[in-house]
Amino acid sequence: MPDPVDALLAILDLERLETDLFRGISPRIGWPRVFGGQVVAQALVAASRTVEAPRPPHSLHAYFLLGGDPAVPIVYEVERIRDGGSFTTRRVKAIQKGRAIFAMSVSFHVTEEGVDHAAGLPDVPGPGALADARTLVRDGGSIVPEPMLAYFTQAWPIELRPVETERYRDRSPRPARYHVWMRATKPLPDDPAVHRAVLAYASDMTLLDSTLIPHGRTVFDPEIQSASLDHALWFHRPFRADSWLLYSQDSPSASGALGFARGTFHDEEGRLVASVAQEGLIRSRRS
Repeated sequence: MPDPVDALLAILDLERLETDLFRGISPRIGWPRVFGGQVVAQALVAASRTVEAPRPPHSLHAYFLLGGDPAVPIVYEVERIRDGGSFTTRRVKAIQKGRAIFAMSVSFHVTEEGVDHAAGLPDVPGPGALADARTLVRDGGSIVPEPMLAYFTQAWPIELRPVETERYRDRSPRPARYHVWMRATKPLPDDPAVHRAVLAYASDMTLLDSTLIPHGRTVFDPEIQSASLDHALWFHRPFRADSWLLYSQDSPSASGALGFARGTFHDEEGRLVASVAQEGLIRSRRS
């Protein structure tokens, strides 16, 4: 098996088919559909390759339209919406079997000086004091559903160290808050575009699950049908995705089989580097 980080970097290195047309592949890991974070990251790479440096992305807004087939390449079509003096806008459509499975808008901004403030790092234990998620679910006993065990024990390119571990041991309802330290499992190239793409990939790994914490459930429960529906990501400051980042997540609302969650990424120095928001389907199969 290839190293997970090497495999991730390989799928992020899209094949250019034409000026604004790219093709990406998915890892063959036995999943029935393409991981949403992969499509976000690949679409970000496609859009970024049509923008002249130095003009990094500052925000993206995406919709998941159909589940992707891991066995079929994904074609990314980039539309050049605007090239302005300070901002550049791109629209990306991901296509499989002649149908759009994903759509995203990305805005790029020339680096400027300006006022600076940010929310501070939450008061939680650092990554050195925590166990990794793989160990937690492996030691969780019969309470851990088999899909959760399979998800966390596979060879991910991202290491996870959760702060709140009680939900791995019982199903008691708790406040809709979840913190997890994340980083790539080995050093990444220095290119900031790679680090942004890896963070985009990781931002979809645990966010929707936070919408079920108040109900003592997880997206891995067989009676829950879950899927990411949309995804928004804002980049605030430079960072490295191969250094520890704290992903702080909460869910202000869930209703009508839809759950809303939001998150922030801080580095170990306490700098706020990115923010995320997502709505997803959390439907009870019995209903």
